[in-house]
Amino acid sequence: MMLRIDPASAVPPFEQLRVQLLEQVQSGHLAAGAKLPTVRKLAEDLGLAPGTVARTYRELETLGIIETRGRAGTFVAAQGDPAERGAQQAARDYVDRIRSLGVDSDAALEWVRAALRP
Repeated sequence: MMLRIDPASAVPPFEQLRVQLLEQVQSGHLAAGAKLPTVRKLAEDLGLAPGTVARTYRELETLGIIETRGRAGTFVAAQGDPAERGAQQAARDYVDRIRSLGVDSDAALEWVRAALRP
């Protein structure tokens, strides 16, 4: 996740962060189910106050872009219609399983392509 805050910008830092996170979710760079850094960690990484990051997370959660799962953390929420949300979650589950098995990403992608062929 590549985020940058421009302290010289007229746009407030929380808005810069909100827009960047939203763009990364919409572009697919942050997939449904991806875990986001803690408020404190992201604030430290970007040189922001924790309250700034917390405000950004709250606004994105209100929009349904991210979701907080208690002590488990904050995650990118599934987007779109129910079928699309289900497919996003299935993709995340597959990636989690592939990683736990230590399977190479290229091989995993090829298996998916093969499984999708008629």
